[in-house]
Amino acid sequence: MRSTTRLLSSVTDQKIDLNDFAGRTGYLFVRDGVGVAGQGVARRVARSEVASALSSIIDENVSGIASAGPIAIGCIPFDSSQPHEFIIPRVVIGKNADGSHWLTTIDDAQPNFEVSQEAKPLAATFKVTQGVSIDHYLEAVSATAKAVKDNKLKKAVIARDIFVETDVSFDIRAVLHRLRSSFGSSYRYLIDNFLGASPELLVAVNGDQVSSHPLAGTAPRTGDQATDKRNAEALIASAKNQEEHRIVIDMVHDTLLPWCSFLDWQPEPSVVTVANVQHLGTEISGTLSDPRPSVLDLAYALSPTPALGGAPKKIALEQIAKVEGMNRGRYGGAVGYLNRHGDGIFAVAIRCAEIDQSGLIARLFAGGGIVADSEPASELAETQAKFQAMLAALIRP
Repeated sequence: MRSTTRLLSSVTDQKIDLNDFAGRTGYLFVRDGVGVAGQGVARRVARSEVASALSSIIDENVSGIASAGPIAIGCIPFDSSQPHEFIIPRVVIGKNADGSHWLTTIDDAQPNFEVSQEAKPLAATFKVTQGVSIDHYLEAVSATAKAVKDNKLKKAVIARDIFVETDVSFDIRAVLHRLRSSFGSSYRYLIDNFLGASPELLVAVNGDQVSSHPLAGTAPRTGDQATDKRNAEALIASAKNQEEHRIVIDMVHDTLLPWCSFLDWQPEPSVVTVANVQHLGTEISGTLSDPRPSVLDLAYALSPTPALGGAPKKIALEQIAKVEGMNRGRYGGAVGYLNRHGDGIFAVAIRCAEIDQSGLIARLFAGGGIVADSEPASELAETQAKFQAMLAALIRP
């Protein structure tokens, strides 16, 4: 395959919206207006083929942007042994933090800059049903908290799912715009009918620089400043949430450290807010050693993080498989992209929905970390708060 990479301004004078360029059937990974959007499929490749497939593309890069060019985008499932693949789009638009825009086309591919004006129904009906029953979820939380008390493990994340059914196909482009409106500073993504807005950076690589921003520990946001401030103060003071967060930080640090010549992190977590909830978060950054790993290598090493799995990892995953009662699929894994240099970004695949092929059913997921003093009713309330992000984007007119 051959590709050409140019500045977007040399191709069109239009102002391109990445959400619109991806549309219903394309590919998207963006945060605060910076990221990539793709159209079409040049090739689908397995994990082992990603690096060689990107390297084999003969790219004529006249954009002046060294990082521009073909990309591979995809999801690592929660259980990375499950079948999955990465997509090399035929057309990619990239927007960088410095405001530069570039366009890559593979072979004879032509970008479609026309935004389809999809018909908007006057009304649609929705029905929300439980996947994992609430009773089952509460029992799973209780059993896991007891396992932690019995020193069988330190933490495990227990999740549940719900299904949203509609009589009119979900408008994916409209959902992406709603997510941008409410969660513009989250990592918003669309890959093969899997879409969402994740607040959590799993790992990013830019040259020899690596960063991660794990989140664990959650409190609701109400929209009332005084109440939200009290909730944030209680979150910081909570021994349960601090313990849950420290387990995640230690794992991310210990996983990245062998790859790094230098690694640093915030001494104390800060509160990270999104539209509907707030989390404890800690920034981690460092310098990679030679030979430098790709961001994909690190994403597999880190996924699933204790923020979605638990610790010790093997025992936590066994506990999840034993009590949770569902196949998570792509939820709880990682979603992102990389270029031929191994640079790129992966976020934790949360705050997401998987829309079926009919376009009429969406499956949503939410979970929380369970430690010894976790209370089932409080954990249920946390999942209800987390569901709101995607529920609002799907149902809001």
